[in-house]
Amino acid sequence: MSVAGLCLGLDYLATVAMTDRSASRPPALQCAGRTLPLEHPVVMGVLNVTPDSFSDGGRHATPERALAAAEQMVAEGARIIDIGGESTRPGAAPVDSEEEQRRVLPVVERVAARLPVIVCVDTSNPQLMRRAEASGAHMINDVRAARVPGALEAVAASRMALCLVHMQGEPANMQRDPQYRDVVAEVGEFLSMRVRAAVTAGIASERLCIDPGFGFGKLLRHNLQLLRHLARLAALGPPLLVGLSRKAMAGALAAGGPGGPGGPAGADGPRGPGERTAVGAAAVGAAAGAARAPQERLAASLALASIAVLNGARIVRAHDVAATVDAVRVAAAVAAQGDEETDEET
Repeated sequence: MSVAGLCLGLDYLATVAMTDRSASRPPALQCAGRTLPLEHPVVMGVLNVTPDSFSDGGRHATPERALAAAEQMVAEGARIIDIGGESTRPGAAPVDSEEEQRRVLPVVERVAARLPVIVCVDTSNPQLMRRAEASGAHMINDVRAARVPGALEAVAASRMALCLVHMQGEPANMQRDPQYRDVVAEVGEFLSMRVRAAVTAGIASERLCIDPGFGFGKLLRHNLQLLRHLARLAALGPPLLVGLSRKAMAGALAAGGPGGPGGPAGADGPRGPGERTAVGAAAVGAAAGAARAPQERLAASLALASIAVLNGARIVRAHDVAATVDAVRVAAAVAAQGDEETDEET
């Protein structure tokens, strides 16, 4: 085990001791007075109210259109609606705080008033966090893991749940040249440290979940390593959320597998000494996949979601809710069997 991996384990044990979290407690997330059971994995529907998101920018330009989209996702089985007013795609520029609030809060109010669903706000903005709960939000999803000054305090002063996401760098530069010695250990150590920081700030562990941040400052090989060893992150304790829907890795893998020089949104880059480099069809496929339209990545996204659930994910963030709900149910049923045999007819 690496030093980083050992520190990761010790760090989480300290967190458990601090919070007295019971290992026998059924998995659940406390969200501003609501309990979200997580004994079975659930789907979080993506609702971007931005003009420039990588997949659906501009589609929900008015609160009425956003509400209609949320209604459809809830009807399809979403248990959480994740509302975002600032694009975090690779290369995205920051949005003014007031503009982000103007985009998000009217939608939060409408969705919370009309739908029986956990309302999540996708933001790193402490000002928006402070206003979110009063508008009806139950949860914050923060790609910066509450590292912006004032963010931890804003959530601690509320009853909202908080998802802590790993990201190396910032959206504007995160895909330029991300580097890791051991991506699984480093991401796990970071998330464990952020959990401890949140608990120290006064946020109960039952209000926390974690996300390894697929595509956020990671090349394709980093994403694959995280997915392959996702159970190690699930073992940290807080419920594990994954966002794999329509991402470049899905297009790259479906088009020909890992490999190929650089891609602006998570495709693989140069290897270190001794590592195999995919060439020929695989390299061409990866480049083509990264350029494939996000709406053409459904099958690969479902495969990735299923693998994540089999490895311990409890919340799956998705654009295509109905199909993802089906895939998650199948994967969860397989995962629940473990090594047990059944006499039921197939």
